[in-house]
Amino acid sequence: MPPTRPYKGPTRKLVIAFDVGTTYSGVAYALLDPGEVPRIQGVTRFPSQENAAGDSKVPSILYYNPDGSVKAIGAEAALPSIALDAEDEGLHFVEWFKLHLRPRTLASEDAIQSKVPPLPLGKTVTDVFADFLRYLFTCTRKYIIETHANGEYLWSTVEKNIEFVLGHPNGWGGNQQAKMRQAAVQGGLISDNVAGYDHLHFVTEGEAGLHFCLQSGLVTESVKNGHSVIILDAGGGTVDLSTYRFASVSPMAAEEIVAPDCIIQGSTTVNVRAHAFLQEKLKSSAYGNEEDIKTMLEYFQTSTKPIFKDDTETSYIRFGSMSCNDRAVGIRRGQLAVEGNDVASFFQPAIDAIMNAVREQQQAAPDTSRPKMVFLVGGFAASPWLFSRLQSAARGIGLNISRPDRHTSKAVAEGAVSFYLDNWVSVRVARVTYGVKCSIQYIPSAPDHAQRSSTISQRPSGKQLIPGHFSVLLAKGTRTREDEQVTRAYRREAPEANLLDAIAADITCYRGKSKEPCWTDVEPDMYSTLCTVHADTSHVLKKKQIGPNGPYYSQDFNVILLCGLTELRAQISWMENGEERRGPATIVYDDDTEAVI
Repeated sequence: MPPTRPYKGPTRKLVIAFDVGTTYSGVAYALLDPGEVPRIQGVTRFPSQENAAGDSKVPSILYYNPDGSVKAIGAEAALPSIALDAEDEGLHFVEWFKLHLRPRTLASEDAIQSKVPPLPLGKTVTDVFADFLRYLFTCTRKYIIETHANGEYLWSTVEKNIEFVLGHPNGWGGNQQAKMRQAAVQGGLISDNVAGYDHLHFVTEGEAGLHFCLQSGLVTESVKNGHSVIILDAGGGTVDLSTYRFASVSPMAAEEIVAPDCIIQGSTTVNVRAHAFLQEKLKSSAYGNEEDIKTMLEYFQTSTKPIFKDDTETSYIRFGSMSCNDRAVGIRRGQLAVEGNDVASFFQPAIDAIMNAVREQQQAAPDTSRPKMVFLVGGFAASPWLFSRLQSAARGIGLNISRPDRHTSKAVAEGAVSFYLDNWVSVRVARVTYGVKCSIQYIPSAPDHAQRSSTISQRPSGKQLIPGHFSVLLAKGTRTREDEQVTRAYRREAPEANLLDAIAADITCYRGKSKEPCWTDVEPDMYSTLCTVHADTSHVLKKKQIGPNGPYYSQDFNVILLCGLTELRAQISWMENGEERRGPATIVYDDDTEAVI
């Protein structure tokens, strides 16, 4: 395991990482004292889970009152008494809320999409995230104060100097990060300004998993041998895959060598298939009602599914009293017998999808860096059936799968703290192609231009332009370092100088299969606006020019993409009195604008 370096900051600081999962969530933290080596710790005590001391996970569930206020969160929302209150008081139960934040481009089975419960009326996913983050932060504060010597004083020394790290699936991007940032503001973690934003950091679950494996010593042999590894983080909602090559051992430096992947095939998908099976199996039984099936699913999720390991043995789902019997469907003394091959069928689509994604990661890696090891982490990784099936399938393609001996569910939270402390990933790979949607000068001899001649417009300079061109800034699969940036020049023209007092450029994502996307009217569904970058240029002198129709003004500017970061950033720059000026740029998600190349 590479050693964590002593903290070099001048004052004491606290780092808190939140892993808000689809079904369960966790928190890890590290106290940073100048000159001391930080120690990563987990929050292992939550309200109404005191009898499970040492448990590092809390259910990602909430109950809301009819007026929209929070009634109960986490383990408190799982108490039997709350279920009775819900019926009497009209409470709204919320689970799987994280899946409401998934990108539209992240596909999932229709059956799974239809089972994602709706949010309460008037609540957005950001609102729910904010309430849950506030709860986790409150629990963390209480835990630190109660478990550390002189806890109240300790907290007073760090409460104004806290860094927050939020983990998220590989498939999430700037839009989701923006909503999570707003949730952190609403939840009282950070202030709603640039200074507050600087205290919030994002890391993908795949990268957090790598840091966890390095800290736990799981990949020690691979590091020594200079191999590449696939990190497979199997959680409640998503399964994230990331492939890294260890470029250096001392100092530690890992390089992402394949675009990371994310599929919605987590443990909740097993529950969805079990639900459909129970509905069909019990449709003619007296126990096929909604309440009994709900009770069966709860037992299946907490007891049957986690220990399932043999498809030749019968599994049992307890749901009722000894008097509950229906031999025709396998119910005896309050227990439903389910054949092992049926339970295995609930897992199989997830296993197939995961292995397909693993093969794609393996095949996309350079021949000289083909991975030989897969490290399985995440809550779903604890399933003995999932682990054994993946192990068997992986051997068939020359891969070995390993997982930590324990606490795989802590990978994201603890790995996120390690990411903040050490950040061993020096190179990342672009998941999609990023560019700017703009107009381009018309070339009559170019066939693709001639096809679009009906869209020609004339600018004040007299140039003929056609819209809908896609100017690539960063192509999918491009490997970039953290300090790397990509710059592309553009120009705007206007008949009046004041029309150029502000610059705006959209950063657009292309998610299709073309290696050289050029026009946004080809595969239009594959393009989406990631964000719009704005800059104030009202104080910049505009040069007057003469065109065929009289005077006009122009503004040259650059769109700059800051690459290699876990959070993509963009800026606009321009020349002023012979010197380059940059922002500060404002990023507004899901807005549209157009520039000219």
